[in-house]
Amino acid sequence: MEKIRLKDKDFELFIPERDIQASVTRMADRIRKDIEGTDPLFVGILNGAFMFIADLMHRLDGPYELTFARYSSYRGTSTTGSINEIMPIRQSVKGRALILLEDIIDTGFTMHYVMNKLKAEGAEDVKLATMLFKPGALEYDLKPDYVGIEIPNEFIVGYGMDYDEQGRAYNDIYKIIAD
Repeated sequence: MEKIRLKDKDFELFIPERDIQASVTRMADRIRKDIEGTDPLFVGILNGAFMFIADLMHRLDGPYELTFARYSSYRGTSTTGSINEIMPIRQSVKGRALILLEDIIDTGFTMHYVMNKLKAEGAEDVKLATMLFKPGALEYDLKPDYVGIEIPNEFIVGYGMDYDEQGRAYNDIYKIIAD
């Protein structure tokens, strides 16, 4: 589909599924090389990253440990300015190397909070893998270790990302059409 409508907003095709999958494969190859001989704990950040997490872990295809956490800082198309920890990591992170799996880094607010929290809880190392990165929107001192695709500061949906909980199930990524 070239265009979709979610609630009161129109979106146009931005990144087709084939480009998404190619970037996930490249990232998996790089992560696999980097973690060879180690035992990191992968932490999938829900809800938005669920498709990315599944695709990446499928390509890593190994005995890796995976857990999930959920944080929220968005309502509609903008951030609320506060972090709501909906589902904390259940495993102990003390002394562990972690790789956080996130759908998108824009301001960096949520991941800055999460990474500092995990380091304070004793994580040995915390790396960040993000499917999408908006360097033009970054407001925090945060540099992802693995980036699928860099994008401009556009509001997007699809491939797990939503607009008010709609649009997550699209395989392609769509960007909002300006009014």
